[in-house]
Amino acid sequence: MATARPLRADAQRNRDAILAAARETFDAEGVLASLDGIALRAGVGNATLYRNFPTRDDLLAAVMQTSIAAALTEADELARTRTPRDALAEWLVRLTWQLRIWHDLPYCLASAHCADDSPMKPAADPLLVKTGELLAATESSFTPDEVYELVLALSWAVDRFSDDEATARRRVAMATAGILGSA
Repeated sequence: MATARPLRADAQRNRDAILAAARETFDAEGVLASLDGIALRAGVGNATLYRNFPTRDDLLAAVMQTSIAAALTEADELARTRTPRDALAEWLVRLTWQLRIWHDLPYCLASAHCADDSPMKPAADPLLVKTGELLAATESSFTPDEVYELVLALSWAVDRFSDDEATARRRVAMATAGILGSA
């Protein structure tokens, strides 16, 4: 298997500028913001953006990598320090809260979850796997897909209707009571 060659310094700077501009834009405008606007903000042409990230999903997956890695580390800590039920409950709250960070991210993740060819699917699948691990520890009869899809729906609702974590926490507790009651 061939390893990828490192990028030239100027190409790496462009890629880093695109990722930084995308994160800023997603924070301000949501994940469906103009890709040409992201290129402009990054100080590169749109051809440079598309050469690095052929689709919106490619760009979104790359921007999400750091956040996903941090979430998985949090989940491991929850699994080590809490009972299986409490670890799952807290994971569902944290995941729901984190996924609502950028407007329309839950929608994009749900679309990717249903499309095997989406570049976001391999980026987001570790969240599904971690949900499954925490769920399995509770001996619940629910599947990881069912719970992950519920979290995506909750994230969408939290994004639309609540911008404070306490309210979101209550909504997640209400929606997951059946899952946690069987755990």
